[in-house]
Amino acid sequence: MSTAPDAQLERWRRFRSSRNTALAADYGWLTLTSFQWLESQPSAVDLAPGLWSTDGTTAALTAAASDGLTLVETGEPVDGTVTARLADEESLMWVQFGGEDGKQVVVELAMRADKYAIRTRDSKSPVFTEFDGVPTFDYRPDLVVEARFEAFPEPEDVPIATANPLVDGVHRSVGELVFRLPGKDHEYRLHAEEEKLGALTVTFHDETNGDGTDEWRKVSTARPRPDGTVILDFNRAINYPSAFTPYGTCPMPVKNNSLDARIEAGEKQPALTD
Repeated sequence: MSTAPDAQLERWRRFRSSRNTALAADYGWLTLTSFQWLESQPSAVDLAPGLWSTDGTTAALTAAASDGLTLVETGEPVDGTVTARLADEESLMWVQFGGEDGKQVVVELAMRADKYAIRTRDSKSPVFTEFDGVPTFDYRPDLVVEARFEAFPEPEDVPIATANPLVDGVHRSVGELVFRLPGKDHEYRLHAEEEKLGALTVTFHDETNGDGTDEWRKVSTARPRPDGTVILDFNRAINYPSAFTPYGTCPMPVKNNSLDARIEAGEKQPALTD
């Protein structure tokens, strides 16, 4: 094997190590144990003490000091009623409780589809404590392809579904990545979103979905070169959080972001093993 493929493989291994480390972060996606909408009347919820409610604009939590809830930001006990206000798609690690240190569970407040919800994040969740990395396909040099980025005159907001059927999403398409795959005689065009520093992300379906991989995945590229080309490395295709937990609100691909090919590269369905 030449030195270039060796270097490419080593970079991928470092990417995989960083990815698994990020997934194993405290109170990350692997710790989610519930997703619950807040009601207009103060009500009990599953897996957390206190009474929770919203008037549509503000979220409120009423609890006694004996409930053991403290504010994540300050550590101050919740004794009475506390409130918070978020914009749509914002989240707040709001209160915590449980365990010897009072921090076993963090309750995240979230605004999704212009409605308030909470998610419990439990550091003792088996999905988190038993995590040993995401299974992946073997490295495939042939699925590292050059693509051409064709920017739209203006970004287009495309309505999409999400992993939660009660939450609609929007994909801000900034253009298309145009490329070919080994063994296929036609071009593919996938809508892309822009990330930090001009990087691009593509959310896609392929023919391995439900047969080794989750229902959809995403892959990111660096910022396009001056000539508009980018390297699209499907070995870096990763799962959305909704592959690991039923409590995500992750975006599905836009219509037609589907490949009539088996992309046997990148992350597999987390429940499967090699």
